[in-house]
Amino acid sequence: MGKFAGFSSAMFQFLTNLSDNNNKQWFELHKADYQEHVLKPLQSLAAGLGPFMQGIDADLEVTPALNRTISRIYRDTRFSRDKSPYKTSHWITFKRPRIEWKDYPAYFFEISPDWYRYGMGFYSASRVTMDRFRKALDSNPAKFRSATSFFPKQNVFEIEGDRYKRPLKPGIPAELDDWYNRKSIYLACNQRVEDSVIGKALITDLISGFETIAPLYHYLCKVAAAGRMAHLLTVKVRIDERT
Repeated sequence: MGKFAGFSSAMFQFLTNLSDNNNKQWFELHKADYQEHVLKPLQSLAAGLGPFMQGIDADLEVTPALNRTISRIYRDTRFSRDKSPYKTSHWITFKRPRIEWKDYPAYFFEISPDWYRYGMGFYSASRVTMDRFRKALDSNPAKFRSATSFFPKQNVFEIEGDRYKRPLKPGIPAELDDWYNRKSIYLACNQRVEDSVIGKALITDLISGFETIAPLYHYLCKVAAAGRMAHLLTVKVRIDERT
């Protein structure tokens, strides 16, 4: 597997054409283009980032393969009104390989015909996890401020995640409110694709950005780990009560 050389115009042409011809017949005729211009560059990018990502967290899955770090092109249409069989955006995700990974933070990179984005946070955290996050923030706001001290100093990432229509708790300081009142939370850098090509310097941008937000990643991991420990203790108590 070669070094990451960027994403070529052929990749964006394939994704655009797939958007216009999202059916099995067209894809089977152009499957080799997907493998050459989409899958291989994604694998090279994941492989190039792997050692750096494990420097952040040795437990992260970094294998540059489908269903490990790289999304499959096939959509799960069982519960969707949209029956288009193929994904027109593709992503790399670095996460811990556990059953409860949705309640742990993950790093991601996603690319589509017109834009790409990257960042870190919860993919789909449960209400329990987010309540635990808010409890940690309430009990020690100084620790959270330390983990997010990088945020006001940068202009790459924005806070994203669905907000509650009504504040969960009145009187939250303004600099904490944007974090506190969300159903899930992550940081993202959103970019438009210019000139239908992305150069090899992208990997440098990702490393720089991922390193910047690493303190928050470690903070969220501790929140998730506390939840995991609480769950295990609850299970143990229930088992002891039955024996």
